[in-house]
Amino acid sequence: MKKEQGFSLIELLIVVAIIGIVAAIAIPNLLQARKTANEASAIGALRTCASAEVTYQGNNNIYGTLAQLNTASLVDSTISGGQTKSGYNFSNALAAPTATAFNIGATAASSSSGDRRFCVVEDGVVRYSTTTPATAFDDTTGRAAT
Repeated sequence: MKKEQGFSLIELLIVVAIIGIVAAIAIPNLLQARKTANEASAIGALRTCASAEVTYQGNNNIYGTLAQLNTASLVDSTISGGQTKSGYNFSNALAAPTATAFNIGATAASSSSGDRRFCVVEDGVVRYSTTTPATAFDDTTGRAAT
């Protein structure tokens, strides 16, 4: 009698079940890791913006908008152009920065991009908020509005 080679149906079902269990454990962790990476990227971009603002203010005696910072080649055009960078959108929270104040914010483009919103003001400290709406930061201080 000839012996047939291959896997039985039970063996295949066991392998599929194991793969399903591993996927159920791994996928949520991967999604959370992606959110964390997006948030870290937003924080880094805001730190770059804060440094760019200090440089711009030193050269022009006034803080600049994101568009002005881009024109001066101090920030990436992705940040200043209203495009999404690593799942976050960046904007000037103040309509017009002054000689003494600026406020740049980063808001998640979707709920899968990140859970927190960030901002940086002239002191260079990156602050975050988990509340909604997106205008929960006070425009002048950068602290969460009460």
